Amino acid sequence: MIHEVDEALRALLAGSGLEASGVEVVFDAPTREWAARRNAPTVCVFLYHIQEDASRRGSGAGEVHDAEGYVVARRTPPRWFELTYLVTAWASRPQDEHRLLSQVLGTLVSTDALPEDMLTGSLAELGLTVSLDTAGGGVDAPSASDVWSALDGELKPSLGVRVRAP
Repeated sequence: MIHEVDEALRALLAGSGLEASGVEVVFDAPTREWAARRNAPTVCVFLYHIQEDASRRGSGAGEVHDAEGYVVARRTPPRWFELTYLVTAWASRPQDEHRLLSQVLGTLVSTDALPEDMLTGSLAELGLTVSLDTAGGGVDAPSASDVWSALDGELKPSLGVRVRAP
């Protein structure tokens, strides 16, 4: 499911015009070594925290119906997880990074859920809403400064993005 969320985020950002303008969207850890090798404008969407959303845990089995309304299977309810990403922009000048980050912020903040047409695999099959929270508070995850310290990276402006997915 994690790779499916990654691909949906990539599609969402690509649809905002980033890739059409030559900006790469990557999911690498933004370490010092990685930053030194970067040679094109880049938006880095780094997954750094995964936690079960226990408040959404269901019990019992759900029924799966066919087109005529008959029960054809029973399925345990999906478990939900919060995936927390650190999103940064990388370019040769800080002004360009800020423009990129503004474009990303505008795209993500206007989207409360990943669009259904961008969901693949198990996310598409379940037909459930995959919510998106950008730059919001209350994220129960390591702080951005803790992440940068762990990566031995250069502190940069960043967005916190939380996705809740089954």
